[in-house]
Amino acid sequence: MRVSPEPAYADIEAAAKRLADEAVVTPLLRSRALDETLNARILIKPETLQRTGSFKFRGAFNKISRLAEATPRPRAIVAFSSGNHAQGVAAAAAALGFPATIVMPADAPPIKIANTRGYGAEVVFYDRYKEDREAVAGGIAAERGAALVRPYDDPDIIAGQGTVGREIAEQAKSRGLAPDIALVPCGGGGLVSGTALALTQHFPAIRIHACEPEGFDDTARSLARHQRIANEPGARSICDALLGASPGEITFPINDRLLAGGLVVSDREVAAAMAYGFRVLKLVVEPGGAVGLAALLARKIDVAGRTVVLVLSGGNIDAEGFAKIAASAR
Repeated sequence: MRVSPEPAYADIEAAAKRLADEAVVTPLLRSRALDETLNARILIKPETLQRTGSFKFRGAFNKISRLAEATPRPRAIVAFSSGNHAQGVAAAAAALGFPATIVMPADAPPIKIANTRGYGAEVVFYDRYKEDREAVAGGIAAERGAALVRPYDDPDIIAGQGTVGREIAEQAKSRGLAPDIALVPCGGGGLVSGTALALTQHFPAIRIHACEPEGFDDTARSLARHQRIANEPGARSICDALLGASPGEITFPINDRLLAGGLVVSDREVAAAMAYGFRVLKLVVEPGGAVGLAALLARKIDVAGRTVVLVLSGGNIDAEGFAKIAASAR
């Protein structure tokens, strides 16, 4: 079992400095229509507009920057991902002068595979239902003298993702706002744990909820019992970015300490949220990135009269796939 220290808020500040000239400072948006629908003030953080189309670039660049400074410096980078971490690692590795190999499921969305290759990475496929992706990636890393960059269970990754929360805090304070609630998509828990570390630093009373698809609600169930619980094998969801097996060893203790709980949405509710995001917010959001919006629109939590942070974590989906999912919500 890997044992690594949790990141502190100072690590998020350090990550922000590394990312200053590399990551996009995504805006904090408002929608009058969404506010009126929910009778709340919704602060939308569209990481769909981030470099590589998701928040994942933040953690990947922070981690690989640290590796670039290490002695000895690794010869290459290896990662495993269904797509968003893959793209973030590929782009960050290229920017920092590392060759990268990404282990991806054979059924990953074609656009994510193409984009990963477009950033210069080699893609190696595996069967997500029969093979252990970490074992496949670990074998490649050992053969090539490469560093393995995990998608969420790493202090440097968590600190990089925490810059999302740091930006939200700065942007909200600049408007004189103190959020009451935050809804954050959750797979392995890197984004929500990092964001929670940052937001609770600035707003101690904020209630943060992990948002997950049905069948992959391991964090919600784990939070309810205060212990890590794995998902049942064989589950399916359109939220390809959130199909982890269980909460992370490092991320879960942070989330168990800082989160108010988890919210769970169906694929149909996600599809409706994607359609709403396109029609009303004028944003293209992939399924995994839309789970928080789905939770709001499906009234999974009462937000009336509250100030709510909503993180839209990614927008990597092709036009055909988006149209098919959005049409299914009618």
